[in-house]
Amino acid sequence: METARHISLDERVQRVAYFFETLTASRLDALHEIYAVDARFIDPFNDAAGLDAIRRVYAHMFEQLAQPRFRIRIAAIEGDAAMLLWTFSFRRHGQTLTERFDGASELRFGADGRIVLHRDHWDPQPVYDMFPVLGRVLRWLRRRLSAR
Repeated sequence: METARHISLDERVQRVAYFFETLTASRLDALHEIYAVDARFIDPFNDAAGLDAIRRVYAHMFEQLAQPRFRIRIAAIEGDAAMLLWTFSFRRHGQTLTERFDGASELRFGADGRIVLHRDHWDPQPVYDMFPVLGRVLRWLRRRLSAR
């Protein structure tokens, strides 16, 4: 894991980065180690409140994708907030091509050092592209709304 210049990483961020880089379906029961019981997780497709709901988001990821993996590229922390820049790689079931895209996770930590808010920022276009008709429609819409 690379670190941002002039910002030291504390134990919370190191623990979270390691957890995500080594996350497997069999380790989902350990989410309580990094997430508070009443944590909230938000990404382009989910708004999950509570540890059980967050676990379902990750379980769904492992059901839908083969070999999903996060690689943390940069991590920075300021007070109770952190930002992780990552690359996510995966294969679609039955395919050999590994796909990748970049994203960022905005994290807020509670007093006990566990995540209370996890908001992921990433372009959902690679997911839309998994559905040919939807992908075409959304690419057309994006071109229409673009200032180019």
